[in-house]
Amino acid sequence: MTPAPQQRSGRLGVGIVGAGLVGPVLGAALAGAGHAIVGISAISEASRERASAILPGVPMIDVPALVERSELVILAVPADELEGLVAGLAAVKAWQPGQLVVHTAARFGTAVLAPAMAQGAIPLAIHPAMAFTGTSIDVARLAETWFAVTAPGPVQPIGQALVVEMGGEPVMIAEADREAYAEAISTATSFSHAIVAQATGILAEIGVEAPGRLLAPLVRSSVENALRTPPPSL
Repeated sequence: MTPAPQQRSGRLGVGIVGAGLVGPVLGAALAGAGHAIVGISAISEASRERASAILPGVPMIDVPALVERSELVILAVPADELEGLVAGLAAVKAWQPGQLVVHTAARFGTAVLAPAMAQGAIPLAIHPAMAFTGTSIDVARLAETWFAVTAPGPVQPIGQALVVEMGGEPVMIAEADREAYAEAISTATSFSHAIVAQATGILAEIGVEAPGRLLAPLVRSSVENALRTPPPSL
């Protein structure tokens, strides 16, 4: 059973687990909304450099200590690592009653956070439907991004509020629909990357300079036209 959200101040201490393309950007957005970034975990040299560039001055802390110090924990790790991470932290009793725990994996709802919930944490699944670059450019792009939010009923307003604070638009996705949502995201991303790469490669082979610039208006207008077309009946 999910604990009832506690009364809390508007300013949260946020810990970010994972310094890939997504975690530091969401941290910067939450910092811009007035929350305090307690720290971030980063393993590789590239992730440390990324965290330092997007979140300058934020300390890098090991995961158990970071979770212990945070009111809101963002798990921005690869989906294949999420279940083991949550269970491992539960095994050392790192989760705290009333603590908000957010993961950013598209295909999972809140069931993957069950070990944290068993220790009293409040679960949220929030996925930004955006292709990230891992740079500060992404922070501004969040303003045009929809976020899938999955959470138990009493907690849904918290998830929606966090999305709005980051500049995005929340859309509720049921727990049972997360895999279908993830499939749609994957299809759109892989299709667009593959087609654009193929087209730019053909133009480069015939000597066109900067083929990306040539195709950009065409791709944007084609996508906009496709998005305005009603979806086919299923």
